[in-house]
Amino acid sequence: MDNKELYQQIDEIINAQSSEKPIVAILQDIQEVYRYLPREAFDYLSEKLGVSLAKIYSIATFYENFSLSPKGKYVIKICDGTACHVRKSIPILDALRKELGLSGEKNTTDDLMYTVETVSCLGACGLAPVLTVNDKVYPAMTPEKAIELLGELK
Repeated sequence: MDNKELYQQIDEIINAQSSEKPIVAILQDIQEVYRYLPREAFDYLSEKLGVSLAKIYSIATFYENFSLSPKGKYVIKICDGTACHVRKSIPILDALRKELGLSGEKNTTDDLMYTVETVSCLGACGLAPVLTVNDKVYPAMTPEKAIELLGELK
């Protein structure tokens, strides 16, 4: 990634915010552009906003929605809450990982097309087992339907 381009993007994001420059909103906007928070952004933000690097890092790591590692174009979240687990969400997770060459340690494909994660609950228990792709809900999933869905996303 070109740091000059990153810094220019951050400047645009900061300038679009109110004069108070809320750090959380700035981090959200950066993540929306890059799909994660690049490490280089922290030093630049610290200097630009006059806020300690530790404070920016603590905010970025406190909120689960922020990612410090690159995510795929398609972020697939598989619910493993009680209702989904009982209705066999883990075989769906296993099928997706196998199809994409992922594991518990590696959750994003090398081409940055797919990230597969588990979540505790998606709030759609009546539709279990459920997964989301970039926050769009797909109910009553099976391993076979999940693989078909990958084909549709390509």
